[in-house]
Amino acid sequence: MEDTVIVIMLKDKETGFLEKELSSYNVSLNENLIYNTYATEKEDGSIEVFMRLTCDRELSDWEYDAVFDYYDDEVLKPYVSSIEENDDFFNPCWDITFEFLDNQHEMEEKIDKLLTLHRDELLSVYEAIADKRNDYIDEETEN
Repeated sequence: MEDTVIVIMLKDKETGFLEKELSSYNVSLNENLIYNTYATEKEDGSIEVFMRLTCDRELSDWEYDAVFDYYDDEVLKPYVSSIEENDDFFNPCWDITFEFLDNQHEMEEKIDKLLTLHRDELLSVYEAIADKRNDYIDEETEN
């Protein structure tokens, strides 16, 4: 299997336009978990990466709610500046931010680590909710 190359572009905070390529990274596993990514320059001149993580498959309505209920964002917190659930999309998403690293290898390792942790947490969640369908279907019919 070939690596996927992701490009992180610097986004202008005022215009929203992507201005320039900061770097590109080879991602060999779990690239399908990245919905999108870009970076912005903070007031202090440092660069912060925004990455939206998603699921590896389409979820039914009950699974959507269950995934958010069971996903433990504490798994990613030691490696990111922030993490927020985002329910504005067809599948659950998590918006994370973290410091941009100038070192290509270190940045690739960081991205791989984040994707691996996210994938492992999703697999754990899928296992935990496998027998919860009736709990969520009952909730939906009561509302």
